[in-house]
Amino acid sequence: MKDKIKSQEDLKGLLNREKAAGRTIVFTNGCFDVVHVGHVRYLEEAKSLGDFLVVAVNSDRSASALKGPSRPINAELDRAEVIAALACVDYVTLFDEPDPYRIISFLKPDVLVKGGDWTKETTVGRDIVEQAGGRVVIIPYTEGHSTTALIDRIVARRGSYIKKSSRER
Repeated sequence: MKDKIKSQEDLKGLLNREKAAGRTIVFTNGCFDVVHVGHVRYLEEAKSLGDFLVVAVNSDRSASALKGPSRPINAELDRAEVIAALACVDYVTLFDEPDPYRIISFLKPDVLVKGGDWTKETTVGRDIVEQAGGRVVIIPYTEGHSTTALIDRIVARRGSYIKKSSRER
């Protein structure tokens, strides 16, 4: 799975060869801090839109700037490796900017995918992809599944877990 994690420069060369062979490149991005079923469903659907799915994962610095000082929970290389382990994901790369505009401009995917908390109009990089003849696809949000909600449930249940485990000693 680690062989799926590429530098942006190496990825550019690989994708150029695939595009030249007529294959469709799908791109999405995110922090993927604590991966859950909503992420998996989203990435599987994104993969169905083309031949190769590229996932750009926010660096630790970028994720912290977006999500706050208590995030990310997992380190960037760990998050990248978990995403790379998914069968639907072909390549993973890291990016350090607050948004993926520069990497979208660099990689020039055919399909840009975002989750239902975005609209086509607010999707960063839409102009690049559409000007090149590509398209933007918004995949509906999987209700009830978010990293924040998962973290909140863990924190809420932690107290009862600590009390229970101390009684078992």
